[in-house]
Amino acid sequence: MSIIYFLIGCSVLLALIFLGAFFWAQRQGQHDDLYTPSVRILLDDEPEDEQKK
Repeated sequence: MSIIYFLIGCSVLLALIFLGAFFWAQRQGQHDDLYTPSVRILLDDEPEDEQKK
């Protein structure tokens, strides 16, 4: 029965770590630009020989 309490404590600790990482990413601006990634696939890449010039 004591293993249940240990596992619950570990899961709560892990959830708090993930929640902290999410809020840290929000403050760092990871989710600011939601439009560009959705249209990036539509843009053509430049050929490699033109990139070197």
